[in-house]
Amino acid sequence: MRETWSNRLRREPAAVAALMIFALSAATLAGAWYFQSVLKRPPCPLCLEERIPYYIVIPLSALLAVAALSRAPRKPVAVGFLAVLAAALCGAVLSAYHTGVEWHWWAGPTDCSGPVTDFTAKGPLINQLQLIYVVRCDVAAWRFLGLSLAGYNVLISLALAALALIGLFARRETV
Repeated sequence: MRETWSNRLRREPAAVAALMIFALSAATLAGAWYFQSVLKRPPCPLCLEERIPYYIVIPLSALLAVAALSRAPRKPVAVGFLAVLAAALCGAVLSAYHTGVEWHWWAGPTDCSGPVTDFTAKGPLINQLQLIYVVRCDVAAWRFLGLSLAGYNVLISLALAALALIGLFARRETV
């Protein structure tokens, strides 16, 4: 008799954790693209850097789900979850830094939160520079319940790290 996917997933909690990581990461990145493309909220340089862990976690979690479902050896699956954990924690730290910059708890990078230069001089180059709009890292583009997108990214990254720990320590049922 053929085994159903639901039965297979019940026996492979690491695969469930990997699929949850994949879904949450993909939804988060899709949300960021939605804010950028549909709502026309351009990302600042720190926002773009906060996306990098998702570019690592999404394909890695898909591979982990396939590996766990195909009953791959435990060591490579554990190494994959450790990589997801490291990427998620790096994302949480970067997002926490960005949140602090938005709340003006500390200075941000000078390229997106430094002082605005006075462009009062005359000339063609100065005219071009006046047309450039730099998205500032120290100004939250959107807040909900007091948290900015960077603040929510801290929470999401910590949830991804927790799911990676669950996958790392998950026990597979024997057949």
